[in-house]
Amino acid sequence: MSKLEYFNPNEAVIERIMQKGGWVNTHAHLDRAYSLQKDTFSFTNSYLKEKWHLVDEMKKNSSVDTIYDRMAYALENFIKQGAQAVGTFIDVDDVMEDRSMIAARKIKEDFGDQIKIKFANQVLKGVINEKAREWFDMSSDFVDIIGGLPAKDFGQEEEHLDILLETAKSKNKLVHVHVDQFNTDEEKETELLARKTIEHGMQGKVAAVHSISVAAHPKKYRYELYELMREADLHVISCPTAWIDHNRTERLAPSHNSMTPVDELIPQGINVAFGTDNINDIYKPFSDGDLWTELRVMLEACHYYDVEKLSDIATINGLKVLGLA
Repeated sequence: MSKLEYFNPNEAVIERIMQKGGWVNTHAHLDRAYSLQKDTFSFTNSYLKEKWHLVDEMKKNSSVDTIYDRMAYALENFIKQGAQAVGTFIDVDDVMEDRSMIAARKIKEDFGDQIKIKFANQVLKGVINEKAREWFDMSSDFVDIIGGLPAKDFGQEEEHLDILLETAKSKNKLVHVHVDQFNTDEEKETELLARKTIEHGMQGKVAAVHSISVAAHPKKYRYELYELMREADLHVISCPTAWIDHNRTERLAPSHNSMTPVDELIPQGINVAFGTDNINDIYKPFSDGDLWTELRVMLEACHYYDVEKLSDIATINGLKVLGLA
C-alpha cells in the first residue's frame, strides 16, 4: 500500500512550538491540582461563586508536603510535554495561610533548573476585607505577579483594582486579573481593567485572565473595547477547557461560545497567551493538564487556524505575559 501524503497541521503547530523553546502555560492553580476526592466530586456541579468557598475545606486540610506534591506532579507533567515555563496562582489567605508559599519556595528550588516558574497570589477572599488585605500585602512581597479577582469584592471592583495596581507599581511587578468570567453582557470587567491600567500608568504590565464575557457583547462594543485594550497594552490569557463548559442561559446575546475571542483579539494586535487553569479539582475535575488539548479546544472553538500565530500563543506570547521576554 502506498504511503498517503498530506499536510498535518497538528504536527506543524507542535513542531513550531518546540522550535520556539516549548510550551508556556501562563495560568494555572497548581497548589489545588489533583486535589479532587470521591467525597468532593459532588461539588463539581456547584456554581463558580459557591466553589470559591467550597475549596476552603481542602485548603484547611492541605499540609505543605501535600501542596508540594500536587505542584511537583503537575510540573513533571508539563516538563514531559516539553514546557519551558509556567505561571501559577497560589492561594494565600486566612484559610491557606502561608503553606502554599512555603511549598512554592521549595518547588522553585527543586524545579527551577528544569522549567521557569512564576507565582501569583490568588486573592480568593478579596483585598478589601481587613484580614484578606493583610494576607494580600504579605504575599505580595513573595510572588512574582500580583493577582486579582475583582468579582470577589463585588460593588468595590474599582477599589480592588486600585489596590492591585498601586501595589504592583510600587513593587515593580506584573499584574494578572481574573475578569469577565460569567459569559454575560452585564460584565464589563475587561474594560474596567483596561481603563485602570491606563489610569495607573501600567501599560504593558497587566494581563486579563479569561475575558469570556467579551464575546457576549455586540460587535460595536467589542471593537471599541479592543481599541481601548491596545491603548492599555493589555495582555489576555485564554484558558479554553476551563470555560467551554459554561452553562447555557436564556439571556439573549450575539451568537457566540463561552471562549475568549482569540480570533478577534490577535488581528487587533492584542497579545494573547493561554493556560490550563485548574487541573483535577472541584473546578475542573476532568482536566488533565494536557497543553495540546487546551490549544486544540481554543483553535476549534474560535475557528482560528493560523499555524504560526497558534504557536506564538503557546510560546512567545506567554513569555511576554510572564515577564520572561
